Amino acid sequence: MEQFEKLKTVLVATDFSESADGAVDWAAELARPHGARLVLVHASMPPMPAVAAPEFVPLPPAAYEADRARVQVELTARVEALREKGVLVEGAARSGLAVEVILDMAETEAADLIVVGTRGITGAKRIFLGSTAAKVVRRAPCPVLTVHPDQVSGHRPVRTILVPTDYSDHADLAVRETIRLLGPVCASARVKLLHVYRLQPEVVYPWTPPHIASRAAEIVAEATERLEEVAQPLRRQGFDVELLVYEGYPPDVIDDTAAKTGADLIAMGTHGRSLLPRLVLGSVAERVLPGAPCPVLTVHLESKP
Repeated sequence: MEQFEKLKTVLVATDFSESADGAVDWAAELARPHGARLVLVHASMPPMPAVAAPEFVPLPPAAYEADRARVQVELTARVEALREKGVLVEGAARSGLAVEVILDMAETEAADLIVVGTRGITGAKRIFLGSTAAKVVRRAPCPVLTVHPDQVSGHRPVRTILVPTDYSDHADLAVRETIRLLGPVCASARVKLLHVYRLQPEVVYPWTPPHIASRAAEIVAEATERLEEVAQPLRRQGFDVELLVYEGYPPDVIDDTAAKTGADLIAMGTHGRSLLPRLVLGSVAERVLPGAPCPVLTVHLESKP
C-alpha cells in the first residue's frame, strides 16, 4: 500500500444541531488518524441595523450578548469533549453569513477538507439539502464531506466506497482525493466504481427490442473497459475494486446502489465533461446528496491547484 498524504487541517461547521454533531463526529474520526488539526467553526448572524430592514424590529443589544455567551458555552463544550478523545481541536466563533464564514475560514486556515451537516430531506426527494450546505459544496476551495442527520449515531468504519464516474478528470480526481483525504481510515476499503448510462429516446424509440439489447450490451462492454482503466491504479495500491455498470437515471441509481451495496461513503466530482461548471456530474451530484444513504465526498477540479 502506498504512503498516504497526511491531512493537516479539517474544518467542520456547526450550528450545534444534531446534524452538525454528526458532521463533527465524522470530522474528528477523519482528522485523528492523520494527526490533523480540527477547526470547529460557528457562524452567528450580526446585529441587523434597522435601516437595512425597516420592517423588522431590531433586538436589543442584550439579546446578542446572551447569544454570544450561549455560543461560547456550546463551542467550548464540544471542543473539550473532542480533546478528551485525543483530537487536536480548536473552536472559532465568527459573525456573519454561515456560507461566507465557512468559506473564508477554509481559505484562512488552508483547510484540506470541509465537513458540513445537512438538514436532510424535506418534501420531494430531490429538494436540495439546504442553502448553506449547497452553497459550500458549490463554492468550496477544497473537497467537502456532507453528513445527513440520520448519520449521527456514530462514525462507522469506511469499508465500502462508491465512486460514480463518467471518466472525466473530475471523476478520476474524486478517486484520488478519497484515498488522499481518508488515508488510514479507508486503507482496507473496497472501492466500487460505478458508471450509469441512459439510452436516449431517439435511440430507443425507433428500434425493436433486440436492437436495444444489443446496443445496451455494447455500452456495458465499453463502460467496463473504461472502468478497468480507472481501477488498475487502485488495484496496484492494494484496493479491492469492483466494477458496476447500470442503466437508469443517474441520481436514483447512485443512491440505490449505495444503499444496496452498504456503501459507507460516496465520492464524486461536482461536474464532469462539460466546459460549463455544475453540469453533467455536477447536476448529478446535487441530486445525489439529498437522498444519499451515507456521507458524500464532493470534489471539483477548481478545488485543486
